[in-house]
Amino acid sequence: MIKMLVVDDEQDVEVLFKQRFRKELRDAEVRIDFAFSGKDALHYLRNLDPFDLILVLSDINMPGMTGLELLRTIRVEFPMLKVMMVTAYGDENNHRTAVSYGASDFVTKPVDFVLLKEKIFKLAQGN
Repeated sequence: MIKMLVVDDEQDVEVLFKQRFRKELRDAEVRIDFAFSGKDALHYLRNLDPFDLILVLSDINMPGMTGLELLRTIRVEFPMLKVMMVTAYGDENNHRTAVSYGASDFVTKPVDFVLLKEKIFKLAQGN
């Protein structure tokens, strides 16, 4: 089973992911947990078992702690986690920064869920 944490300040992302991963969730291929801020994501990682996770999928542009700040903290505290960054702004600066901070992959919004699933399963196989 692929276990991932989706981090996004837009709470409707939870409904969207549950719809787009309906089959995988029903077939117990995937478990998705959600955090709605970088702070909440770190609380989750620090208090639950992050070793159970395969992937953190984080938005870059969030109020408070940005996804890039979250990525830097995850790299220090949980270096074994794979982190995929998602942003509505597909600019090269965010991409370069995310890669330099150790992002495993990078996707832009609107998310192509067929491509996202391929990337997630590919990352999970490399685990």
